[in-house]
Amino acid sequence: MIRKISFWLLWLGVVGYAFLLAPPQQPGTFELIKNLSTGQIAGINPLIVALFNIMGVWPIIYSCLLFFDGRGQKVKAWPFAAASFGVGAFSLLPYLALREPNPEFIGSKNKFLKVLDSRWTAILLTLTSLGLVAFGLIAGDWQDFIQQWQTSRFIHVMSLDFCLLCLLFPALLGDDMARRGMKNSTVFWAVSLLPLFGPLAYLCLRPPLVENKEKAAEKVLSNTKI
Repeated sequence: MIRKISFWLLWLGVVGYAFLLAPPQQPGTFELIKNLSTGQIAGINPLIVALFNIMGVWPIIYSCLLFFDGRGQKVKAWPFAAASFGVGAFSLLPYLALREPNPEFIGSKNKFLKVLDSRWTAILLTLTSLGLVAFGLIAGDWQDFIQQWQTSRFIHVMSLDFCLLCLLFPALLGDDMARRGMKNSTVFWAVSLLPLFGPLAYLCLRPPLVENKEKAAEKVLSNTKI
């Protein structure tokens, strides 16, 4: 219960901060978002370009855990996962508050889950992230980024969202490791403490999830008897 309340309080806090305490919205924000979304990045600070695109990678990283976790939950994971592509952690926090511990995977993997469980998907996400981070660090203008972070609500809240996504990953990591028979606390903390690339390394190295069709059949029979 304390865990659930903590997630709800955190959600209320970040929503309140984003709308009440973050810098004001700047003219041209919609145009900036449109240009970033369509790849028209000429004249835009590469750090902002990199951060914006990484915010598109994060929801896929989370989806590689969420859709397996959601298999055993009363609340569906997919609406929160879909919304995270637009609002990031602001949509994931309610799911974390509503979910229950789920260290088991019941049933079989469909084609979509097999893609999310694939090591090739993880490698592609890692290479994409490496390219984006390198592009931002090498070509980016830090002084301009700091100035925009201090004056633009969009840049400020997007940066906050990135930090939240880094901090919240352990909330799903423990159960995902348990579903895969991983009980190494060193791995848990190494993944949790390394922003972005810790979760990516975990996706690349985690063992494939074993299907549990027999338990699914038992659950169906149990529900039928009831």
